[in-house]
Amino acid sequence: MRKLKEFVIEKLILFCGLASILIVIVIFIFLLKEGLSLFNTISPLKFLFGKSWYPISEPAQFGILPLILGSLLVTVGAAIISIPIGVACAIYIAEVAPLKIKEILKAGIEMLAAIPSVVLGFIGMVTLVPWVKTLFNLPTGLTALSGSIMLAFMAMPTIVSIAEDALYSVPKTYKEGALALGATRWQAIWRVMLPAASSGILAAIMLGIGRVIGETMAVMMITGNSAILPHSILQPVRTLTATIAAEMGEAVVGSEHYFALFAIGIVLFLISFAINVTADMFLHKKQ
Repeated sequence: MRKLKEFVIEKLILFCGLASILIVIVIFIFLLKEGLSLFNTISPLKFLFGKSWYPISEPAQFGILPLILGSLLVTVGAAIISIPIGVACAIYIAEVAPLKIKEILKAGIEMLAAIPSVVLGFIGMVTLVPWVKTLFNLPTGLTALSGSIMLAFMAMPTIVSIAEDALYSVPKTYKEGALALGATRWQAIWRVMLPAASSGILAAIMLGIGRVIGETMAVMMITGNSAILPHSILQPVRTLTATIAAEMGEAVVGSEHYFALFAIGIVLFLISFAINVTADMFLHKKQ
């Protein structure tokens, strides 16, 4: 009976794993089926490097370079803010904080991750956007900087949780050995614990960046949705995800506009896939 239970559980786990892979493959095939139809009339290079996104003009223009640069600008800005703060928080929780404070902080971070993105976007609209407008004396606070700050706030729970787990998984003998050799507490953390947990921390950073790239609602609400080539982080921008969310409802099924939005989905899928594969490689890297 015990062997039967183990056999059933093993096959269920195998089925779930294969089903997950199959679902991803089916999604990608569906995106390819719809998105590649665009390239019957527009070259891939013109689509990727075109500087104008005017899908309903005559003739229509489907250049997504402004959208790619907008996504890149917001993502890089969010990474610059979230990575040092997130890793520092993970170090504090894993190595410095007393047990009671550690439990409170971990629960707070998990609650932060549970806040819906549309709620964070609304909070950003009524608090962050006016602050950015006033601080930099801009005509509008709906800028890439606003999006970067809000996305950094959203990425930090992912970075902190995974980085803290990576630090916690380092054998305690590493730190004890460093302290026994005369290292200070900070030297043990900086020179022993962080290098030992580096693969997990890098995976946390990559997954945090993946969270930022895939975000839609908050970005759409506070970045200005201006599909122009950005020259500054204080300009309104439009991201790839916001474009799909804003325009899919009004695109005519079977039109070039419709196919172009699915082609953007292919680009996003490939970017997210590359980030997740990179994170997985770091996560399973042998020390």
